[in-house]
Amino acid sequence: MSADLKIQVLNYEIVNDILLIKWDDGTESFIPLKKLRDECPCANCSGETDVFGTVYKGIPQLKTQKSYTLKRIENVGNYGLRPVWQDKHDAGIFVFKLLKELGE
Repeated sequence: MSADLKIQVLNYEIVNDILLIKWDDGTESFIPLKKLRDECPCANCSGETDVFGTVYKGIPQLKTQKSYTLKRIENVGNYGLRPVWQDKHDAGIFVFKLLKELGE
Protein backbone atom coordinates (compact mmCIF):
# COMPACT_ATOMS: atom_id res chain seq x y z
CA MET A 1 0.00 0.00 0.00
CA SER A 2 1.34 3.40 -0.93
CA ALA A 3 2.37 5.57 2.03
CA ASP A 4 0.62 8.62 0.54
CA LEU A 5 -2.69 6.80 0.03
CA LYS A 6 -5.37 8.30 2.27
CA ILE A 7 -7.79 5.62 3.38
CA GLN A 8 -10.79 6.17 5.58
CA VAL A 9 -13.05 3.89 7.60
CA LEU A 10 -16.66 4.16 6.47
CA ASN A 11 -18.03 1.90 9.19
CA TYR A 12 -16.93 -0.70 11.70
CA GLU A 13 -18.53 -3.16 14.09
CA ILE A 14 -17.62 -6.02 16.37
CA VAL A 15 -19.14 -9.40 15.55
CA ASN A 16 -18.27 -12.11 18.07
CA ASP A 17 -14.48 -11.78 18.37
CA ILE A 18 -13.78 -10.03 15.06
CA LEU A 19 -13.50 -6.35 14.16
CA LEU A 20 -15.18 -5.79 10.80
CA ILE A 21 -14.19 -2.65 8.89
CA LYS A 22 -15.68 -1.25 5.69
CA TRP A 23 -13.23 1.06 3.91
CA ASP A 24 -13.96 3.97 1.59
CA ASP A 25 -12.32 2.08 -1.29
CA GLY A 26 -15.08 -0.55 -1.09
CA THR A 27 -12.94 -3.23 0.58
CA GLU A 28 -13.54 -4.86 3.94
CA SER A 29 -11.20 -6.08 6.66
CA PHE A 30 -11.81 -8.80 9.23
CA ILE A 31 -9.41 -8.56 12.19
CA PRO A 32 -9.62 -11.04 15.09
CA LEU A 33 -9.64 -9.17 18.41
CA LYS A 34 -6.77 -11.34 19.68
CA LYS A 35 -4.63 -10.21 16.75
CA LEU A 36 -5.68 -6.60 17.33
CA ARG A 37 -4.60 -6.75 20.97
CA ASP A 38 -1.39 -8.65 20.27
CA GLU A 39 -0.40 -6.05 17.66
CA CYS A 40 -1.04 -3.07 19.95
CA PRO A 41 1.14 -0.19 18.71
CA CYS A 42 1.44 1.64 22.06
CA ALA A 43 4.88 2.38 23.48
CA ASN A 44 4.46 -0.11 26.32
CA CYS A 45 3.48 -3.03 24.05
CA SER A 46 5.45 -2.35 20.86
CA GLY A 47 8.15 -0.11 22.23
CA GLU A 48 9.50 3.20 21.10
CA THR A 49 12.77 3.83 19.32
CA ASP A 50 15.33 6.44 20.28
CA VAL A 51 17.50 8.34 17.79
CA PHE A 52 20.10 5.55 17.91
CA GLY A 53 17.59 2.85 16.96
CA THR A 54 17.35 1.30 20.43
CA VAL A 55 13.84 0.04 21.17
CA TYR A 56 12.48 0.54 24.69
CA LYS A 57 9.44 -1.41 25.86
CA GLY A 58 7.48 -1.42 29.08
CA ILE A 59 7.26 -4.37 31.41
CA PRO A 60 5.43 -7.19 29.61
CA GLN A 61 1.91 -7.62 30.96
CA LEU A 62 0.40 -11.03 31.53
CA LYS A 63 -2.66 -11.19 29.29
CA THR A 64 -5.87 -12.76 30.54
CA GLN A 65 -9.30 -13.26 28.97
CA LYS A 66 -10.08 -9.62 29.91
CA SER A 67 -7.09 -8.53 27.83
CA TYR A 68 -8.84 -9.82 24.70
CA THR A 69 -12.35 -8.63 25.57
CA LEU A 70 -13.25 -5.31 24.02
CA LYS A 71 -15.31 -2.77 25.97
CA ARG A 72 -15.55 -0.21 23.16
CA ILE A 73 -13.71 1.47 20.31
CA GLU A 74 -13.16 5.21 20.14
CA ASN A 75 -12.54 7.24 17.00
CA VAL A 76 -9.30 9.22 17.03
CA GLY A 77 -9.62 12.17 14.67
CA ASN A 78 -9.83 11.17 11.02
CA TYR A 79 -6.87 8.83 11.20
CA GLY A 80 -7.38 6.01 13.70
CA LEU A 81 -9.26 3.93 16.23
CA ARG A 82 -8.49 3.32 19.91
CA PRO A 83 -9.70 0.04 21.41
CA VAL A 84 -10.55 0.06 25.11
CA TRP A 85 -10.11 -3.41 26.58
CA GLN A 86 -11.74 -4.97 29.65
CA ASP A 87 -8.36 -5.00 31.45
CA LYS A 88 -8.37 -1.17 31.10
CA HIS A 89 -5.63 -1.07 28.45
CA ASP A 90 -6.42 1.83 26.09
CA ALA A 91 -3.09 3.33 25.03
CA GLY A 92 -2.92 1.86 21.52
CA ILE A 93 -4.04 4.07 18.66
CA PHE A 94 -4.39 2.04 15.48
CA VAL A 95 -3.96 4.34 12.48
CA PHE A 96 -6.04 3.34 9.49
CA LYS A 97 -3.00 2.21 7.50
CA LEU A 98 -2.06 -0.25 10.27
CA LEU A 99 -5.63 -1.54 10.51
CA LYS A 100 -5.69 -2.08 6.75
CA GLU A 101 -2.42 -4.04 6.97
CA LEU A 102 -3.70 -6.16 9.88
CA GLY A 103 -6.78 -7.06 7.84
CA GLU A 104 -4.81 -8.30 4.82
